[in-house]
Amino acid sequence: MSSSRGIGLIVGPAIGGYLAQPADKYPGIFSVNSIFGRFLYFLPCLCISLLAIAAVIACFWLPETLHKHTEDTMLNSSTEAVEEPCSDLNAEQSGSGCLSLFTNWPLMSTITVYCIFSLQDMAYAEVFSLWAVSDRKYGGLSFSSQDVGSVLSISGLLLLIYQILIYPLVANSIDPITLVRAIALLTIPLLSSYPFMPALSGSILQLALNCASFLKNSFSVTTMTVFNILMNDAVSQDLRASANGLSVTLMSIFKTIAPAVAGVIFSWAQRRQTAPFLPEATTWCSLC
Repeated sequence: MSSSRGIGLIVGPAIGGYLAQPADKYPGIFSVNSIFGRFLYFLPCLCISLLAIAAVIACFWLPETLHKHTEDTMLNSSTEAVEEPCSDLNAEQSGSGCLSLFTNWPLMSTITVYCIFSLQDMAYAEVFSLWAVSDRKYGGLSFSSQDVGSVLSISGLLLLIYQILIYPLVANSIDPITLVRAIALLTIPLLSSYPFMPALSGSILQLALNCASFLKNSFSVTTMTVFNILMNDAVSQDLRASANGLSVTLMSIFKTIAPAVAGVIFSWAQRRQTAPFLPEATTWCSLC
């Protein structure tokens, strides 16, 4: 699943970065008076929509993993009478088990940290592109959309290689909780380095930014994988579906809040470039 995300991080930014504003980037192919000239982001949206349609069509060929057992019509009424109390007992146990998720400390603590990391990851994704295309006088990099797409595609490619070759070795060498703690500590200096990148230029800037972007994405994918492992280990097999449903619901709430919070902090920080209290670097420090 994480490898699939790595592939998405390669293709997605490339589509958005290279196909946005096609009339300006490829005037020989797309006319300014065409629909692609009037609607600057129509082409990447069209490509994404076509990919979504292809994914929906592909779902019809996915194998069904839910096993449905048909009742034997030859069973007599006495057998059904014996089985009904057992099924009622299992239903009661399942219901009480779902409620017990909220008193399962290992599960709830993992979900809590998972939600915090998800909020931070979504806030970073929201701020990064805005910061990269901002003018240098506002602490940005003055990148074009194509430059941002290139950085994200390169980091996505490196992330895919990391998932296939490096992560299995890391997972076998370090236990999950220690790995999360190490990533949490390393994320602080990593994000704190972003405000200093506008002072760089040329190939040094590209190298530093690509390395930082790759490290941040690899940290994110690693923590999400570890949290899923910890959540599945915290409950029995019959409750894993409920536990994952609860975690995804809470995580989605935090991811919904993250863009709004990150956008407000970013716009506020850009107006405080030289303020003595909470200057522009506040944006990245708040993500730590």
